Amino acid sequence: MPISIVRLGSPRRENEGVRLGTVRRPPRGVSKSRYAADDWYDVWLPVLAPSADLVMVALSGTSAKAWETFARRYRSEMKRPEASHLLDALAALSHSANFSVGCYCADESRCHRSLLREQLASRGATIVE
Repeated sequence: MPISIVRLGSPRRENEGVRLGTVRRPPRGVSKSRYAADDWYDVWLPVLAPSADLVMVALSGTSAKAWETFARRYRSEMKRPEASHLLDALAALSHSANFSVGCYCADESRCHRSLLREQLASRGATIVE
C-alpha cells in the first residue's frame, strides 16, 4: 500500500487514498469546502512544505546552482524534529495504508515533492513509481 507522489489539483488515481497537501499556502481562489472535492488535498501538512524564505529562493532562479541551494536547504529543514518525525510516521504508514503527498508545481524534478520522495524512500517508505 504505497505512497503516491502527486501534483495537487490533478485528477485522483485509483487507490490513491487520502491526499496530503505539502504546500505553504492553500490554493488561491478555492473555498476550503472545495479542497478535497476539486482534487487539491484532503489534509493540509504545511510542516513538509519549504519555508516561506526557501520558497523565495526557489522563485529567484532556474539555474542548476539555484536548485542545488534549494535542495540543500530543504533537506536541512526536513531534519527539524517536527518534520523528521512526520516523515518517519508517513514512511511507516506507507506499509499499511494508501495515501498521497503533493504540491502544485508542474515539474516534479524542480519541486520539493521530488525531495520528499527521496526523504521518504530513505526512511524505507513504499512509494508508487
